[in-house]
Formats: sequence, structure tokens, C-alpha cells
Amino acid sequence: MAELLHELIFDSALRAPQSDALSYRGQCLDYSGLAGKVESAAGALLALGLSRGERVAVYLEKRIETVSALFGAARAGGVFVPINPILKAEQVAYIMQDCNVRILVTSYDRLGLLAPVLKDCRDLHTVLAVGEGTLSLHGIEIVSWNDEIRSSASPHRVIDTDMAAILYTSGSTGRPKGVVLSHRNMMTGAKSVSQYLENTARDRILSVLPLSFDYGLSQLTTAFLVGATAVLMNYLVPGDIVKAAEKERITGLAAVPPLWIQLAQLAWRSDLRYFTNSGGAMPKATLDALRARLPGAKPYLMYGLTEAFRSTYLPPGEVDRRPDSIGKAIPNAEILVLREDGSPCVPGEPGELVHRGGLVSLGYWNDPQRTAERFRPLPNREEGLVMQELAVWSGDTVRFDEEGYFYFIGRRDEMIKTSGYRVSPTEVEEVIYATGMVGEAVALGLPHPVLGQEIVVVASPKDGFLDVDALLAECRARLPAYMVPSRIRVRDGLPRNPNGKIDRKALAQEV
Repeated sequence: MAELLHELIFDSALRAPQSDALSYRGQCLDYSGLAGKVESAAGALLALGLSRGERVAVYLEKRIETVSALFGAARAGGVFVPINPILKAEQVAYIMQDCNVRILVTSYDRLGLLAPVLKDCRDLHTVLAVGEGTLSLHGIEIVSWNDEIRSSASPHRVIDTDMAAILYTSGSTGRPKGVVLSHRNMMTGAKSVSQYLENTARDRILSVLPLSFDYGLSQLTTAFLVGATAVLMNYLVPGDIVKAAEKERITGLAAVPPLWIQLAQLAWRSDLRYFTNSGGAMPKATLDALRARLPGAKPYLMYGLTEAFRSTYLPPGEVDRRPDSIGKAIPNAEILVLREDGSPCVPGEPGELVHRGGLVSLGYWNDPQRTAERFRPLPNREEGLVMQELAVWSGDTVRFDEEGYFYFIGRRDEMIKTSGYRVSPTEVEEVIYATGMVGEAVALGLPHPVLGQEIVVVASPKDGFLDVDALLAECRARLPAYMVPSRIRVRDGLPRNPNGKIDRKALAQEV
């Protein structure tokens, strides 16, 4: 039984060496071939001097070398840092400086763009470059990925509580923060998710989300755990995903709400067995449209946070009964709703979602203050228990019903305080989506001298035109007066953060 992340691939290679493991642009590797590439990548990193626990940054689009490098770093005993390929040079340099990256895996094309900032990455000693090209950097060795690099050194010994990866997620200060994940964290997540998604070796999972995003990386780990096939894709427009799903006989697809909103408007011809949503609430109108277009696919609505990967999921059989629920705790996790003093809430009472168990990450890289704020011990609930277990305090406000189903209310830093009321942006957005008049919409709370905050909505038109007066009239008819937006701003397309979610902070600054 696999206990370390890279063992997912090697175990599947032992069980079914000739089964398809990874597909990219018509090239398909079976599990034996993928295991060989991971072993070769690990050997190359060791030959280049990678020490135990040192960081390997991977700045590439999704491709076979990307997967080989990520799992090869884990196999070697290092720590991989996947960097979103849409980030600019200065953002890449910040991440590499922040976690003291020693080896960078990238392409020659990307390396040319990074060259001016790499001089500031003082811990970097080697670049492993994919593709064809020639380039020299002062003080940094450049080695071609295609070179035969062999090492006589054995992989460094690691155990499941050791670091495996650092994933950078957007921070409220504008600088991303690195969430440190152990092998155990990632293995627990793969086992839990594949269990409730009922993944098998027959699944073909389309990977469209960035591998720097925990939700995107999960498509690989769940596939490799059960011996399924992961199909890598770097799409340009949503229509590409629809075509790929049909051509590649995809059975499972994961996306975030802004992407689902676009995909729900397209005609599908595919055999999807399931689709999943996380990274924000899926509008009911979008869910209804997807279910109509994909009648054979089970919808899984999920909630998670990078600090603990995944917390809850709503079983497909409950979607019609409670479509606004984020579900119950995923297997092998406990989700609590606590008051500010740490005492438990009662059904219907809003409180903070707190996650305990094997998915709780090791904290933030090189940031003990924020780690101490977010990762705190639970009050001792068992008589005689002296061990203080660290849990992650999400900062999100939720409630639960008498049957134990959870309902998202809002993020602490996004809740709107207006006229003495606390308003969840999600509630306002759900009503606006239900009108069918908008493509996308975000409700913001902006400073107001009388109200404290006013509610401002930024929306994109659905079919090239948005009647603001008509939309406001619908809001007045469907919402209490204190929740009606004071104004609606029309914008063609809403800004995204690197993980594809709508960037609320950027919109608020813009407005």
C-alpha cells in the first residue's frame, strides 16, 4: 500500500504496468513508462546535487515532463513547488526566493523570460531546461532535460510526515503564501476523494486546472491511486474542453465556477460519469444547465481550502433536496462549527468552520506568525486528553442543519456589513444569477459614510447586453431592502486570479 506520494505511480505500475497512465497531445504513457520517467527525473535531480527536503520549482505548462518532474522530486526526497505557468517573471522570482528554490525545471522559452530576475534567486544553482535552445546565466548551471543524467546516489529517505510540496495560494496582503503539504496530507486527500467519487481504473480524468492549484493536482493523485488515466490539457477557450471530453472519452471533469458558467452554455456530446465543483459556490442556474446538458453525469459540489485541501462534499443524491449545501465531511476528516470562544455551535447557528484530521497541512512556509493565527489547537474535548491537536481555522462562516449538512455563509474578509446587517455576497450573487440576465457577477462591500458598506455588484452581460434597471428591479423583488445593490457596474469579463477564480480583491480596488 502506497504511503508516499510517488508510490502512487509505482504501485499502479506493479498492478497494471501496461494500463494507460498519462496522455498528452496524442502521446500516451502506460504506468510502466511513467514510472520510468519519474525514476529518471529523480536520478537527474540527485545527480544535480538535490539534498533531502530542498525545493524544486516546476514552471511549465501541463505536459509529461511537468508530471515527471513533480513526482520525480518527491521520489528523490525533495520538495516540489509547482508554479502556475501564467505567472509573470517577477511573481515567479518571488516564489522562488520565498522558499529558497535550489533547482528550477522550466523550458528554454520560459527561461529566456525569467533570465532578468533569476539573479535575485540566490539559492538557485541549476536549471533543468525542457525543449531545445541555448542560453547562459551567470552563476547558474543550465542542463538540458534531454541529457542522459544518471546518479549513483539512492533517493533520500523520507517518511509520510515529511514535506512533499509547497503550493502557493493568494494572500490577503497581495503576496502569495506557501502552504506546506506532507506526503501524508496528499495521500490522505487522494484516498478520500477517490473513495467518494468512486474512481476506478476505468476512469479517464481530464486535467484542465493548474497543477499549482491543490484542486488541479488532485486530478493526478486520484487517478494514479486507482490506476486511472489522467489526460493533460492546456486549453485556450472553453469549447476546447468540450471537444477534448468527447475525443478522449473523458469520464471525470473538475472545474471552478467561472469556468462552469461558460461550459454550461455549450453543447456537450460526452460520456462524463461525474463532474465536480470547488473554489466557490456554483450558481444554481449553472448547475441546472449542466445537469440538463449532461444528464448521465453525477454532480459533486465540494468545499475546500488549500490549508486542508478538501473539507466537505455533497453526494449527488442530495443535490435536489439541498442544492445550496456544501455537504458533509469527506471521508477521514472531521468538520466542526465553533464560536469565537471555541465552543461548538448548535444547528442553525453561524460559526467558523474548523477542520481537523490528516488533511491539515504543516502550515505556511517561513511564516510562523500567520501559521500560528490559522493553525491552532482545538479545546480538549476528551477527559484526560493532554495532547493538543492542531486544526486549521478556515475563517469561513458556515452553519449546519439537524441532519449534519453544512451551508456556506461567507468568508470572514468578504462578508458585507451594511445598515447593521451582515450580508453574504453569495446570497446576493445567487439571486442575480437566478435572473438569467448576467454571465458572471460579484457582490462587493465598499465603504459608505452612512451604511458602513454599500453593496456594489460587478456583472458581465450574458448575450452582449445587460439591462441594469431591469436587473435592479429583479433584485428589489427578490431581496430585502438592505441586500439590494446600491449600484451595478457592467464589465466585459471579470478578472481572474491564477487559479481561475474571480479576483474579488482586484475588482474591489478597481471599483
